[in-house]
Amino acid sequence: MSLIRHRDFRFFWAAQTASTFGANMSRVSPPLLAATTLAATPFQMGLLQAAQTIAFLLVGLPAGTLVDRVRRRPVLIACDGLRALFLVFLVVGFALDRVDFTGLMAATLAIGFATAFYEIAYQSYIPAVVGRARLVEGNARLEGTNAVARLAGPTLGGSLVQLLGAALTVAFQAAGHVVSALLVTRIRAAEERPPRGKRPRMAAEISSGLRFVLREPVFRALTGSATTYNFFYALMLPLMVLLLVEELGLSGTTVGVLMAVSGLGGILGAATAGRLALRFGQVRVMWLAYLVTVPTTLLIPLAHSGWGIALFAVPWFTVSCGIVVYNVGQVSIRQALCPPDMLGRMNASVRFIVWGILSLGSLTGGVLGEWIGLRGGLFVAGVGMTAGVLWLLLSRLVRMRDLPAGEPRAVPVPAPGR
Repeated sequence: MSLIRHRDFRFFWAAQTASTFGANMSRVSPPLLAATTLAATPFQMGLLQAAQTIAFLLVGLPAGTLVDRVRRRPVLIACDGLRALFLVFLVVGFALDRVDFTGLMAATLAIGFATAFYEIAYQSYIPAVVGRARLVEGNARLEGTNAVARLAGPTLGGSLVQLLGAALTVAFQAAGHVVSALLVTRIRAAEERPPRGKRPRMAAEISSGLRFVLREPVFRALTGSATTYNFFYALMLPLMVLLLVEELGLSGTTVGVLMAVSGLGGILGAATAGRLALRFGQVRVMWLAYLVTVPTTLLIPLAHSGWGIALFAVPWFTVSCGIVVYNVGQVSIRQALCPPDMLGRMNASVRFIVWGILSLGSLTGGVLGEWIGLRGGLFVAGVGMTAGVLWLLLSRLVRMRDLPAGEPRAVPVPAPGR
C-alpha cells in the first residue's frame, strides 16, 4: 500500500508542507520588512540573515539531547506554535509601529531556535510514523515537498509582499505553522515514551551523540561525505553568482531563472528516489547518485555566454537531482540504523557538523576567488564536491545493496559476506 493511503503519513506530510513553505517564505519576508520598513543597513541585513540559522550552531547539540528525552510529536506541535506566536508578535508590532530592528532580530532569533528543535525532532519522528521499512518512500515524498518549497517558497513570499505587504505575508506564515501544528495533533501513531529515571549529565549525552556519529563507520562515512560536499558547495555559491553576473553579464532575472533550475532537479530527484532504490538497492543508489551526478560540476567553470550557458544549467540541474536522491538515501540509512533513543542526538550531531561547515566554506570561497580567480575557484569547488564520494566508496556501504531487515543496532551492520 502506498504511503499516500497511510492516514498518519498524510497528516504528517501535509503538516510538513505547511511548515516548510512557511519557513522558506521566511527567507524573504523578514529581510523585506527590515529593508522596506526599517531601512536596515547592509551590515544589519547580514546580521538578520545569520540570525535565521545560527541556532543550529548554538543549541543544535543540546537540542538533540532534549529531543531524545521526550516524545517527538509534542515537540513538533510546540515548535510550530512558538513560531506562529513570534510571527504574530511581529505582525501586531508592525501594525502598531512598535517594532525596531532590535525587536525584529530578537523575533528572528527566537524563530530560529524553534526551527532548530523542530528540524531535529521532525527527522527523529519519521520512523515512528511510517515504520523503518518504509523510510525511503517517506523521506522521498518529504524531500520532494522540501524541494518544491525551496523553489517556490521565496518566490511566493516575494509575490505576497508585493501584493499584500510584508506584515500580512508574515501573517500567512504564522497561519501555515498553526495549520501544521493542528495537523500533527491528528497523528495517531504510537510513540514510545523514553525511559524515565536518573539520566547522565547533558554534556555526557551530547558527547555520546557526537562519538556515535564520528566512531561508527557508516555514520562517519555519511557525515564525512555530506560535510565535504557542503563545504565546497558553500565555497562555490558566491563564485558562481559572480561568474553569472560579472563575467557572463546576465541580468538578475536570468540569474534567478538559472538558479531555480536546481529546484526543478530536486523535484525530479525526489520523484524518482523511491523507484531507483527499488531497482538498484537502497544503499547502492545513494552512493551511485552522488558518483554519477556531482562530477558534472566540473563543467561549470567552462560556462560562457550564448549556448555555453548550458554548461552551467545542465550540471546545476543534474547535481541537484542526484543530491536529492543521495539525501533521501543517507537520511533513511541513518534513521534505520540508529537506535531509537539516540535519534535526536544523532540528527543534532550530524546537523551541527554538516551545517556548521557552511559559513567556513563561504569565507574560503571569497578568499580563493581573490587568489586564483572565479573559474579557478569554481574548479576547486567541483573537485572538492566530487571528492566527497570517496567517504562512501571507501566504506562498507559500497559492498551493500540494501540494509538488512530488523531492528536498529548500536553498531551498524557489516557488509554481507563478512
